[in-house]
Amino acid sequence: MSEYAQSFVAHLEQLNQRDRGALAVLRRSLAFEPGAYPPAYPFVERFVSPERHARDASRLALYIVAGLYALHPHHGGKSLASNLSALVQERESKSIEQRFIALLGADAENVAVYLRQLVSLLGDGRPLDYALLLRDLTVWLSPFDSERRDRVRQRWARDFYRATAVEARPADAISTSAND
Repeated sequence: MSEYAQSFVAHLEQLNQRDRGALAVLRRSLAFEPGAYPPAYPFVERFVSPERHARDASRLALYIVAGLYALHPHHGGKSLASNLSALVQERESKSIEQRFIALLGADAENVAVYLRQLVSLLGDGRPLDYALLLRDLTVWLSPFDSERRDRVRQRWARDFYRATAVEARPADAISTSAND
């Protein structure tokens, strides 16, 4: 993962340890358009390059990830898709899968809403790879690269359904296929 994304996530982790009020502000920012809640600026704008405009995909992705981290401050581990797949298996819930499919069809204007709903379901402390999420969201929010956006969506779908398939197979089928 990029050093830039890692340093941003490290910044969020420091806020989690030292400034719980900052996390409250970042959680509150999720109720607004990304980057449109001025109290969140001190915690995010320092990571925005000066040449970036207000609607730049990388700037918007920073605000979304900061808000999601504040909602679910557990970094590391799996991708969002893998976490949601495990959650579907544990809860035997088709509604989570339906929400995930809706996320895959989301456009830049409403992806933050779907992400907020899905990340809030991870409330049991599952670690989430926020650096990867930041990278993917920067691509997703870019209005100029639909091919890369589609590749991100496809990777998320593969992560989700491959994890579901592995968890759904009986243990003896997995060991047999591993020996082939």
